[in-house]
Amino acid sequence: MNVLVYSGPEVLASSVSHCITSLRTILVPNYAVQSITKQLLSSQAWLGSCALLVFPVCRSAPIDPALRSTVERYVQDGGKLLTIGATVKLQSREAISAAGLQERLSKMTLSPQNTALVFSDKPSGNKVSVSFEGRTIENAQLATVSLGDLRVHGLPRVGSFEGIDGVGSAMLEPLAHIVEDEARTSVATAKLSYGKGCAILCACLVDHPLTAEPLKPQLTRPPSSMSDDQVQNAEHQRQQLLRCTLELLGLVPPEKTSNSLSPLPQFLTCPPAKPWVVDHVLAALSNKPLLSDRPIVLQDSNDTFYYYLASEGWQILDKARQESGRRTDPSLWNPKHVLVYRDGLLPSAEQTPLFNVRKFHEELAPARRNAGLHDQEDAWGMGEAFLYGEVVTSTQTMLDKNTRLLSSIPTPLVSLASHQLAGRGRGTNIWLSPSGCLQFSLLLRVALSDFPASKLVFVQYLFGLAVVEACRDDGVLGKEGKRVRLKWPNDVYVVTSDGEKKKIGGILVNTSFSGGKVDIVIGSGLNVFNPPPIQSLLQLVPSQSDISLTMERTAAIILTKFEGLWTTFLQHKGSFEPFLDLYYDRWLHSDQLVELTTVTPPQMVRIIGITSGHGLLRTMPERDGWSGGGGGTYIDLQPDGNSFDLMAGLIKAKTL
Repeated sequence: MNVLVYSGPEVLASSVSHCITSLRTILVPNYAVQSITKQLLSSQAWLGSCALLVFPVCRSAPIDPALRSTVERYVQDGGKLLTIGATVKLQSREAISAAGLQERLSKMTLSPQNTALVFSDKPSGNKVSVSFEGRTIENAQLATVSLGDLRVHGLPRVGSFEGIDGVGSAMLEPLAHIVEDEARTSVATAKLSYGKGCAILCACLVDHPLTAEPLKPQLTRPPSSMSDDQVQNAEHQRQQLLRCTLELLGLVPPEKTSNSLSPLPQFLTCPPAKPWVVDHVLAALSNKPLLSDRPIVLQDSNDTFYYYLASEGWQILDKARQESGRRTDPSLWNPKHVLVYRDGLLPSAEQTPLFNVRKFHEELAPARRNAGLHDQEDAWGMGEAFLYGEVVTSTQTMLDKNTRLLSSIPTPLVSLASHQLAGRGRGTNIWLSPSGCLQFSLLLRVALSDFPASKLVFVQYLFGLAVVEACRDDGVLGKEGKRVRLKWPNDVYVVTSDGEKKKIGGILVNTSFSGGKVDIVIGSGLNVFNPPPIQSLLQLVPSQSDISLTMERTAAIILTKFEGLWTTFLQHKGSFEPFLDLYYDRWLHSDQLVELTTVTPPQMVRIIGITSGHGLLRTMPERDGWSGGGGGTYIDLQPDGNSFDLMAGLIKAKTL
């Protein structure tokens, strides 16, 4: 869903920028926050996908009657509206009548120059007008605003409330107040109930950061004279106030998984039953012994790594958490610290509060047995060499962009993170990592003499199949997992109860060739616990169900499912033939009719499968939709040259 910020000519350009930045900080990735012009707002094409419409502070009112009518009707029909820096006037028929001014009421008109919106309640005769006085931020009064236990100092007050006291009315409910000398003096924010929808009207600029221009200079000089720490604290409270405001409008901001704004140390672990795994990994990286008084330092092509013994780890982790707020600049994110757990030791739940590493290893052992996987004397399975970080840059980048690490570390190795600061998707896309998303990268290595390079395209299909099969496992969703499906080439989708198809995951594969071998880094992201509006596995669990999802078990089962498929894949030297029937049963496209727009004129084709040689999408022209082609002609398409919007029934040329 979209959060749309009005950017018409009446709005201050800096206000649009501040508003969008503040909203994105709180709402992304649950909502897409973007601007909307006056022309587009008037077109009404936005109505079906808008979760919230926002009017930032304006120099004058957007007085177009058609525009005003569209917005008022949007709220009345169930929409949500947020106005910032406006003057709000509640006009009550009863109050005016009691004052003996009934005649004035009949003649009263609203100034068309300043009035933006008017909300009228016919049964009561009450009327709420929202207008913009054109005040500038520089001459605004700085106010202290309180909402519940929140108290924010230094918010610019450019609007006001008239005709509403601390109690309000059925139509307009006060939410936050201006505070002077510990006493409430006036309303700062109120909630308007109108038809099926609602609006929150703010007199203060709750969207302007206090730590940036133009507000910070005003706050740090007399009469405010706030210190930098006081401004930082006020900014944190402002963000909380804006978050509460959005929640009162019914929006669902993502939960914050970590307070850290920079990478935290990672944990290199293995199952207690195989304590030699970590030593084997460490020996491959360095011939130096790991001592308790000094780390092993490895400088790589993208990152520098410091490896510490875990006995010193708690102090390093605690220090990193304390310094997180001072290391927000990506240029300061090196070196990367890794805490090495030897002799079968594992970090405590206190050290890894967002992902229980010990529980993961405990879940991995029975998952391997259930999958029929057998241990080998000098080898380990997927997930048994395990690197975990609460906050990392990108699990994919750390593996495939550090050539020394990539070529020397033994495989298989899994790197999992609870939160990524720079996650990667396909092409130039960014993979956002909100709370509840399971994201990890798996490093594999195979000899090209045993595995033809042309078969590497099937790795993404195979891993996607493993994810879908894991969702059907009794340890994850059981029979509810049948709603999890594959979208070619590398996405995981859910078919909701009403038939809607929503993306919940994706797969990214990077390869590197050297010395007759290929290093394969498989990146996977899957929404497990994400709250609405993001679709996740949790939303597939019926209200009356004994299904108990856990992040640790889901990760373990995905890895063991893939290990079983991978073993068969290697035995058949990269042939996808053993998996085709299952793959077609799990994907969304069998016999799907789509429009091919890479040719002129566009042609209708029907999807019939993927080619066994190179994994291309095989289509066949529809007889009625193909002009100039024979009925038996195949059209094979590859993802690198086309953009596949298969959910919309389109295959179109990529734009670079």
